Amino acid sequence: MIPREVFRKIRRIQIRTSHKVDELLAGNWHSAFKGRGIEFEEVRPYQVGDDVRTIDWNVTARSDQPYVKLFREERELAVSLLVDLSASQDLGTTTQTKRELVAELGAILAMSAIKNNDKVGLTLFTDDVEKNIPARKGSRHVLRLIRELLCCEPVGVGTNLRRVLEHLNRTAKRRTVVFLISDFQDSDYESALKAARRRHDIIPVIIADPREAEMPNVGLVRLHDAETGQVVTLDTGSRKNRQLYAKLYAEQVVTRDSLFRRLRLDPIHLQTGCDLVDPLRKYFHQRENRQ
Repeated sequence: MIPREVFRKIRRIQIRTSHKVDELLAGNWHSAFKGRGIEFEEVRPYQVGDDVRTIDWNVTARSDQPYVKLFREERELAVSLLVDLSASQDLGTTTQTKRELVAELGAILAMSAIKNNDKVGLTLFTDDVEKNIPARKGSRHVLRLIRELLCCEPVGVGTNLRRVLEHLNRTAKRRTVVFLISDFQDSDYESALKAARRRHDIIPVIIADPREAEMPNVGLVRLHDAETGQVVTLDTGSRKNRQLYAKLYAEQVVTRDSLFRRLRLDPIHLQTGCDLVDPLRKYFHQRENRQ
């Protein structure tokens, strides 16, 4: 039985995101994501004009006459949401935290998949895989995913992208559209991401807060790293300190973005306090045009 307050949270996010699904994604979901491609359906006798590359040589050898393979396009998608619930997702210096933004995004993507008769699954992770929900269809399944996005209390606090990608590579048996949703405050995940990229359609979704890129001038502050527990006192009134803070963040961004370029991955950039509509519309439109 879902507690009443949790149910109210689920209903609020369901109502808030449903019109965005109808407006943005449902109409061009399958034009942006083409599915697995084609799968074998049957064989039939060879006819003049058939492509000789489709000849089934095993059947031909057994029957003493040429047969060709017939294929059909598989439209149904498998969609997987890999969602970072590390402690850094609790940051929010605008109207919402990064985790609240992630929950809204996850609801939109899950509802879009279900409305297009696709399966959708969810993997929540920190420095380990916290919960894995296999891909299924149906509105009740989506409500369960939204509940987990809103209410899951992770055990870990850090971020380990390599571990969740290795879990994906072990468990996903078919080609999957993977939304990797994180602030990407991690390193040493390139090999796992490269392996996942070979098998799946990987879409990095970068979640950020404005204060991560720029430190305001507010005097002496105590900063607590939610993932490592380290506490430092920083004089934000120092221009040198603010510039160093911005430089370290910029270096992290350059490293991350250069990795995505090498692997030919096109990320979606989302920021707390900003509407999801424009970046999602732009991204799906660009994918549709590239198909």
